[in-house]
Amino acid sequence: MRVIRAAATIRASLHRELLCCVPYRSGWRDRSTAGVRQCWPEMQGKEPDTMPEMRYGIALSTQQSTWATFEATARFVDQLGYDTLLADDHLYADMGAIDQPKHEAWTAVAALAPITGRVRLGHYVLANTFRNPGLVVKSAVTLDHISNGRAILGIGAGWFEAEHRAFGLDFGSGFGERLDWLDEAAGIMRALLDGETLTHAGPRYRTHELKINPLPVQKRLPILIGGAGEKKTLRSVARYADIWHTFTHPLEDMRRKVDLLEQYCAEVGRNPAEIERSLSPVMLIIRDDPAEARKAYEAIAAYNHADPAPALARREPFFGPPESIAERLRPYLDLGFTHIIGDFYPPFDHETFERLIGEVGPLLE
Repeated sequence: MRVIRAAATIRASLHRELLCCVPYRSGWRDRSTAGVRQCWPEMQGKEPDTMPEMRYGIALSTQQSTWATFEATARFVDQLGYDTLLADDHLYADMGAIDQPKHEAWTAVAALAPITGRVRLGHYVLANTFRNPGLVVKSAVTLDHISNGRAILGIGAGWFEAEHRAFGLDFGSGFGERLDWLDEAAGIMRALLDGETLTHAGPRYRTHELKINPLPVQKRLPILIGGAGEKKTLRSVARYADIWHTFTHPLEDMRRKVDLLEQYCAEVGRNPAEIERSLSPVMLIIRDDPAEARKAYEAIAAYNHADPAPALARREPFFGPPESIAERLRPYLDLGFTHIIGDFYPPFDHETFERLIGEVGPLLE
C-alpha cells in the first residue's frame, strides 16, 4: 500500500501542475536513489538462475504532449520506482495523423536526466537510419555523464517511411537492407563504447581513427536492440545486444524466437544469459473491468486522432485486472523474460503506471 499512497500524493501534485520533484519514498521493493548504480549489475557470464530480479519500465511517446506534461510524467515514473524510462524516436507522429505535435527524442531524454534520480534512461528505440553510429555513441555517452551512469542505448532498424521521405533521409531498398545497416552500426557502436579506436570501411559506414572521449560512466553501457526478426535481427542481438526487446508475440512464435536466439548465440560463442530479455505487453491498460480498460484505450486513440479498430483486430490487447495481466505474462517469464516495459501514448495512463509496478509486479515476483 505504501507505493500506492505515495503515487496518489505525486498524482495530486501533478494535477496541481507543480513540477518540482516529490521527495522519494521507497516502493514495494525498497528501492533507493543511492542504489542507482547497482540496479543494473553486470550480466556477463551469469547463468539464468542468477539473473537479476524482475525489472519494470515505461516507454512514452513524445507525440501530442506538452513538454510540461511529458516532464511531469517522467518525474512520476521515477518516483514510482521504475527501473527504466524510455522515449520513442520518431520525427512525425506514428499513431493517428502524422502532423500532430512531436518532440525530438534525444533532446527530450537528455532533458529528463537532471530531473530524475534513479530510473535508467534511453529510447524505444532509436531509428538507426536517422543518425551516424559514431554520433549516436557520442550522444549516448553524453547522456550517461549527464545522468551519472543511467543511459541505455536502444536501437532499431527504422520502419516509418513517411518521416524519412519528409526529412530527406535514406530509407534503403527495403527492410532487409535497413537490418543490414543496423547490424553494421551496432558493431561500430559496441566497439566505440568499449573504447576502441576504430577505422572502418563497410558497406554503409566509414570511420577513420574514430575514438570516443570521454568514455561512458558505466563499465559497460548497455545496447538494447528492438525487434524479433528471425533471419537478421536476432543474429544482431546475439552478436551485440545486452538487452533484447520485443512485444508479446504469440507464445508458440516466441518460443521459436528464443530458441533461435540461443542458437545464434552458440554460433558466435556467446552465453545467451548475458542478454537480458525485455518485453512489452501489447496495448497494456490495467482496470478491474476489461470493458473499462477498452474504453480507456479507445479514449487514448481518439486523443491521438487514431482509429482503435485495426490495432485491436491485429493483436489481443492486455486489458484487465492485475491478476489476469500477471497470468498472461507468466509464460513469457518462463521463457526468460525479466523486464516488462509498458508502452504508452498520451494522455498517459497514470492508473496503469501505478498498478503495473504496485500490483502486477508483486504477483510476478
